[in-house]
Amino acid sequence: MLDFLSIDTGTIVLTLLNTLILFLVVKHFLFGRVNKILEERQADVTKTYEEADKAKEKAKALEADYTELMAKAKDESAEIVKNATKKAQVHSDEIISNAKAEANSIISRANDDIEHERQRTMNEMMNEISGIAAMMAEKIIKKEINQADHEALINDFIENVGDDVWQQK
Repeated sequence: MLDFLSIDTGTIVLTLLNTLILFLVVKHFLFGRVNKILEERQADVTKTYEEADKAKEKAKALEADYTELMAKAKDESAEIVKNATKKAQVHSDEIISNAKAEANSIISRANDDIEHERQRTMNEMMNEISGIAAMMAEKIIKKEINQADHEALINDFIENVGDDVWQQK
């Protein structure tokens, strides 16, 4: 009964020898190729990491350049706005100055026209008064005047002068 549990040293030696031969054959034909593939994979992975690091550094440099360009663009836009504001203010001041000069010119012409019209009105009033005075003198010469006629002529003169002055305006 113990026969099936017995240990045969010849079988053990042959099994070990077969395992050793199999290991050497596998090592000779497969391990070299597998190691070569593993080394190539390792080189690819290392290369990929290096490229990723380079790309990351390049991206950081581009980001720094972009940030610098944005800062410059912001400064330039602020300068452009500042210059445009100055130009607008100067233009506004010129327009206001021209408008004030034009208004002063219009006021001056209006005052001149008013003064001319006043002089014309005064001359017409003087002519009218002279005409009335001449008419009164003519009436006085034509007839003898008593106190009542004299007062009536004066009142008539005052009424006519007042009406003519108001009609002129």
